[in-house]
Amino acid sequence: MQTQTLKQEALDAIQRLPDNADIEEIMYRLYVINQIRQGMQEAAEGQGIDSELLLKDMENW
Repeated sequence: MQTQTLKQEALDAIQRLPDNADIEEIMYRLYVINQIRQGMQEAAEGQGIDSELLLKDMENW
């Protein structure tokens, strides 16, 4: 599987938006892409929270 560049991923996301999408919608979509990429990078580096620990924490909310 070929990994998309950030630029290509952003262009693809923008193209999937409706033609009447406003700038806020475009910026939000790019923000979400950035957050997902950042989370994936942190997970690959071993950072983050173990899913079992997260579930236990959620039970205490």
